[in-house]
Parts: sequence; C-alpha cells; structure tokens
Amino acid sequence: MTSSASSLGQAATPSSSSDLHNLYRDNHVWLVALLRRRLPDASQAQDLAHDTFERIMRADLAQVLKAPRAYLTTVARNVLLNHARHERIVQAYQESLQSLPEPLSPSPEEQLMAVQALEQACAVLDGLPARTRLIFLMSQLEGLTSTAIAEELNLSVNVVKKAVAQGIKHCYFAMLG
Repeated sequence: MTSSASSLGQAATPSSSSDLHNLYRDNHVWLVALLRRRLPDASQAQDLAHDTFERIMRADLAQVLKAPRAYLTTVARNVLLNHARHERIVQAYQESLQSLPEPLSPSPEEQLMAVQALEQACAVLDGLPARTRLIFLMSQLEGLTSTAIAEELNLSVNVVKKAVAQGIKHCYFAMLG
C-alpha cells in the first residue's frame, strides 16, 4: 500500500504542474480582464492576477479544476478585497500623518511597519461577527461603558459584556498564533 501511495504521489506532481500551467495559460488573460474592470490601472490588475495564481498554487488543485473560473473568481475577489482594505488603511494612515509636524513624522520603514500592523489588526478584527466587532471597537477604541453601548445599540448589558469578552478572547488567541 505504501508503494502505491508513493507512486500516486509521484505521479500527481507532474500532472499538478501541468494542470497548473494549463489553468494559467487558459485563464490568465481572462482573469486580468476581470480584475481590470474593477481597478484603475492595468498594472494593478496584473499584480492581483499574479497574487490570485499564487494563492491557487497553495490550494487543492483538484477542487480548482472542478470549476476553474468560479474558483478563480472567488479567490480574485478575496485578493481584491484585501487590496482595497490595504489601500483604505494606507490612505487613512497617510491622512493621519499629515497632521503631524515634519520632525515627528515617521520614517518610510516605520510607516511600512505601522501599515502592516494595522493590516494585521484589521484581519484579526475581521474574524469577529459584525455586531461583536462593533461592540468590541466601541468598548476598546471609544472607551464606552457596557451600559452606554447597550443603550446606543438597544441591547442588554449582558449581551454587550459577552461580546466584549468574545472580542478580547478572539484577539488574545490571534496573538498566540
């Protein structure tokens, strides 16, 4: 049984490589055109198509090949959403930097590290249900009490406290990796 599993594994690699090559050849132009309709310039569409195929390389190719364009569309949409979130974070960060006097402005390296940290924080918070995320942010960023949040959102204080606890727990486990 081990020898047959071993030979199957060896046979899967060339086939997977060939299948991936064919998938790229047959769909790259289509994918770039799809992304181009949603992006302001062609080079961004090329970059995001590349990112999409990078993710496809890490996916289960058998699943991809069942419905390649549907799978590519889904992955590309996620890549596009991540790109849009990155752009919003960078823009908000750059706007906040404009209010700083020049001597206090961070270096380009510090700016990159800050944007990366903000992206990681957003990714963690995106893992929370929408209402829980809203409650957690109202508590942690705005400093509102559970009672104030409960009144504003027309919820019970108990629901708010559980949501804040869930947010804290979620962030804690995300930090642990």
